[in-house]
Amino acid sequence: MTSHRLDTPFLPLACAAAMACLPLAALAQGADAPPPNAASAPSAASAASAAPAIVTLPTVRVKAAAGQESPTGPVNGYQARRATTATKTDTPLKDTPLSVTVLTRDLIVDQGATNVQDALNYAAGVRPDAYGLDSRTDSALIRGAYPDEYLDGLRKNFGYYSSNARTDPYTLERIEVLRGPAGMLFGQGSVGGVINMVSKRPKAETQGEIHAEVGNRRHRQMAADITGPLTADGQWLYRLIGVVRQADTQVQGVSDGGRLVAPSLTWKPGAATTLTLQGLVQRDRTGSTSQFFPWAGTASPNPNGPLPPHRFIGEPGDHYDTDRESFGWLVEHQFDERWAFTHKLRYSHNLMDYRSFYGDSFTEPGGWAEDPINQRLLGRYGYAERTTSRLLAADQNLRGTFDLGGIQHELLFGVDLALDRKRGQLGSALPESYDDGSYPAGTVFATPIDAYAPVYGRFTAPPLSPYAPSSQRQLGLYAQDQLRLDKHWLLTVGLRHDRARNRTAALGAETASVEEHRATTKRAGVLYAADSGWSPYLSYSESFTPLSNVDGFALKPLHGKQWETGVKYAPRGMPLSANLAVYRVRELNQTVDNPLPGQPPLQLGQTETRGVEFDLAGEIARSLEATFNYTYTDHDANIEQGPRHIASAWGKWRLASLGLPGASGGLGVRYLSSYHDGPAPTLPSWTLFDAVLAWEEENWRAALNVNNLADKIYIASCGARGDCWFGARRTATLSLAYRW
Repeated sequence: MTSHRLDTPFLPLACAAAMACLPLAALAQGADAPPPNAASAPSAASAASAAPAIVTLPTVRVKAAAGQESPTGPVNGYQARRATTATKTDTPLKDTPLSVTVLTRDLIVDQGATNVQDALNYAAGVRPDAYGLDSRTDSALIRGAYPDEYLDGLRKNFGYYSSNARTDPYTLERIEVLRGPAGMLFGQGSVGGVINMVSKRPKAETQGEIHAEVGNRRHRQMAADITGPLTADGQWLYRLIGVVRQADTQVQGVSDGGRLVAPSLTWKPGAATTLTLQGLVQRDRTGSTSQFFPWAGTASPNPNGPLPPHRFIGEPGDHYDTDRESFGWLVEHQFDERWAFTHKLRYSHNLMDYRSFYGDSFTEPGGWAEDPINQRLLGRYGYAERTTSRLLAADQNLRGTFDLGGIQHELLFGVDLALDRKRGQLGSALPESYDDGSYPAGTVFATPIDAYAPVYGRFTAPPLSPYAPSSQRQLGLYAQDQLRLDKHWLLTVGLRHDRARNRTAALGAETASVEEHRATTKRAGVLYAADSGWSPYLSYSESFTPLSNVDGFALKPLHGKQWETGVKYAPRGMPLSANLAVYRVRELNQTVDNPLPGQPPLQLGQTETRGVEFDLAGEIARSLEATFNYTYTDHDANIEQGPRHIASAWGKWRLASLGLPGASGGLGVRYLSSYHDGPAPTLPSWTLFDAVLAWEEENWRAALNVNNLADKIYIASCGARGDCWFGARRTATLSLAYRW
């Protein structure tokens, strides 16, 4: 946890300055004293008249120089100046010709985020509630597309939610959001970009925290974070993080509990080498807050009135349980002042057990196919899956810095690998008359339910049977050069080649279906860093995404291209930064639903998304830290639609000037404009407010966080396919932390 106390290096510097003044004073006094070999002692009167005058020395001001911020370490406040996600190197954000937002630990804590989706509420270019309140995953859209999740620069998962445990923000030091195609550094992925979560790492200073929370809906959480040296010479450092959580959700009958332990160990055998081992054991036990309600009763009128946000139309025993164990390491070695090597590896074993019944909003999109007149009886699907996933991810690169022909180069050569294997079981198949390929494997039809007066226990979850195991593999080679042409001009260029392979083995079959895709992606950017702190830039980047076969029909990969121009502002000596970006993304082979049963999705030609983004973060005034974001997105008419305008602002005031030392208050506002997706009803705009009251002193912190302060009931999203999703209602959390 970031400390707000005076940096300890200031104290020895101040003491050293005071000690340096002592000889000066002694010399000043000695200059007026009589010489030791004087013939006789002076009289009392003459001694008085000869007494040395008091000498006032000029004031000496000592200012501790701030150490360079680490892109993986803590940041004091809301403004980060450096990051690694955009370039895989330690690069100042003001010198990066791309749009990057860093959510610092202080911001995450002040806003009381209990999951990554909450932490993204105030990130520019991000729509964090793409599927409203979803207990299964952190759903977010960036520039109209789903981003890829990374943890410490390594891919966290393949797929939307299958076998993926949510990352607990208590284990994170920061969250970095790279907006736009990132294929040149990360390989296959969407045009939306990358959300890279940076884990807490061991520290050289002994620190610790015990954290407790209580809140509405019976929310209870205990957490601990302890770090420091294991040996007196500081060669071995450790960190241990633990979290235990239990709560209900706003959906009746759906709970949310979990526990985790995350140990890490750092070995520094010398100044040039660092090895950090990381482990995680996590158990989450929740259900599905996503009920897939139809349009009528949520976004449009229903003769029985609106459906309540707490309505549960599943069955007792529904659950979404995940187990995750992971182990890996980070190696950094500096050969000399020019060349360095970095190696990262993580192996994770993930188990997902998912049983759920949800509403049939798709047979007649937005309607009530089982009860079109009265609109009370809602058809349901049942889904059952138990999947084991094993993911090995590794990335290693060699970095060199040198001058050539008066141009400074920072070269990066690397290779990364991701190998994911899945096997498991699905629920029994659909009745033959419905098995037309338009429903997910594992889906069954369940008995309808009265959505306004549900009676449970009338249907049993289907039995499970094995499904065909599959694997995904990605191997990529990349090269990047960051050139400083002179004091002001910076150029970044990069090239990557990938080979992606998807393999599915039919049960009992001797052969397997194999898809292979090769792609070369490029990126280039130019930036002018003015002395005033303004940095205009222009960049081009690409992405590619392989698509799996559907019922034997091969699909073409997605290919994305983006042009972006903007300007950054980071004045020297001011804890403030801002970024304005204008972009255009074009993508080939985007898919849409096929109206013909049994046929694969249709693939479009070129689709386009345009937008403008602005974000600002830092210390606005002496006692005010704030963030502000605005996003304008113009979606192509052929793809999923979203709001054109999203804006958010958050500010925290320190109240010491009002005679309340240690006290602070924060207020946030989030706005989303009205929109509709195809034939779906138009959703009205909504505005939400969040607040915090906190008190801190040297060892203690107490805070009350309230999100959705007015307890507004709103529909976060409605899709053209027929379903709607409620947003999160008011949550109130009281926390108490003891630090040492």
